Amino acid sequence: MAAQERMASVDALWFHMEEPANLMMITAVLWFEGRLDFERLRAVVRERLVERYPRFRQRVVLGRLAVPHWEDMFELDLDAHLSRLTVPAPGDRAALETLVGQWMSTPLERSRPLWQFHVLEGADGGDVLLCRLHHCLADGIALARVLLTLTDAEGAEEGVAAELREPRRAPSSGLARWMRGARAVASTARTVLKKGAELAAEPILAGDLVRQGARGAAALGKLLVMPPDPHTPLRGPLGTEKRAAWSDPVPLEQVKAVGRALGGTVNDVLLTAVTGALRRYLEAREVPPEDVHALVPVNLRPLDEPVPRELGNRFGVVFLRLPVHLGEPHRRLRELARRMGQVKQSPEAVLTFGALEVLGYAPAAVERAMVDAFGSRATLVATNVPGPREAVSVAGTKLGGLTFWVPQAGHLGLGVSLFSYAGQVTVGVASDAGRMPDPHALIRAFHDEMEALAKATPTPA
Repeated sequence: MAAQERMASVDALWFHMEEPANLMMITAVLWFEGRLDFERLRAVVRERLVERYPRFRQRVVLGRLAVPHWEDMFELDLDAHLSRLTVPAPGDRAALETLVGQWMSTPLERSRPLWQFHVLEGADGGDVLLCRLHHCLADGIALARVLLTLTDAEGAEEGVAAELREPRRAPSSGLARWMRGARAVASTARTVLKKGAELAAEPILAGDLVRQGARGAAALGKLLVMPPDPHTPLRGPLGTEKRAAWSDPVPLEQVKAVGRALGGTVNDVLLTAVTGALRRYLEAREVPPEDVHALVPVNLRPLDEPVPRELGNRFGVVFLRLPVHLGEPHRRLRELARRMGQVKQSPEAVLTFGALEVLGYAPAAVERAMVDAFGSRATLVATNVPGPREAVSVAGTKLGGLTFWVPQAGHLGLGVSLFSYAGQVTVGVASDAGRMPDPHALIRAFHDEMEALAKATPTPA
């Protein structure tokens, strides 16, 4: 019998959360400046993913009480996980995005390890690599780092790019201090579950737990009483058809220049443009522009440590209220930066990580009810991940750009991703076809907002 390992509770949560209208899949699109050498790519995938990370050669089986376990596969059929497809004529961006949307709507085969790569041939400019990975393998930030281990410094014969081998150390901050406490929070959650009814018989222990989590409980309680987001066309029942779109690259220096002039970080500028794009999108549909919340994943894994071989989810989420109601770009940027500053000093990310781990032990009905409760308090998922600062290649072919999306948990119908690479930023939009039929409308509005922010920049004397 093949060796089995019980799935971690927080990973099991993402496994159980999947349903036909809300697939728990992380999707990445990498486009290249030319044709990929398929056999060379195959060798790289085998060496750097399959042989390095056990989850890429393990499938999920359900044990007693439907508890998921990882099971080793004696022989991995790599052809079932790495295939070649042709982009339909005329091979332009629209045809490519349609194909990506179709695969984004297609669940992974559960009888095999939960990942699949497709080399899309015949697209304008060069081949495209479409990667689909289940969220139970790891969180989006970890999987982005794992996928980037496929790359080499441009012009190098072998070896992972130096920036990916030695990630930059994150500066210490209030959030970083809370991140270091994540292990303690998770440990406390497990202790509570193990004690169960014994808490009633051990008032001293119960009191210690209450005091230890007092600040966290207050923040978590605030989240639970947060009213639902306003009803807009972006919220509502989901279908099984998904749409994907991404922007032309935006020069990172242009974003930095706006930030320097108006007093904001790169992240502030990009999220302000996303906020303004949402405002334009709603106004075009004669919907009053009210503030909405974005669920923002926060990495709780030290960036100066490699992703462990066992992968896994180690992230929390924060609720960022986007100032959609503000029409003037400069004021919107200042207000968003202020709100972001408050979020950075909040323990929300660590608390939601602890809550997710607790939910992983709960019955499926409780899991869904709590995740839906959190989802009702937001309108979209927004991710921002930095990629390599210098150009890289995969299997000898230069990478032109990339974007990726995490699943919209909690029955959210919109995901916006910001990915920087080699001095450029790409904005990706993934949407439920019923909630946002044309995600390019949001992309166009984003570019319009970047122009508006640039015009608001004071002209040097």
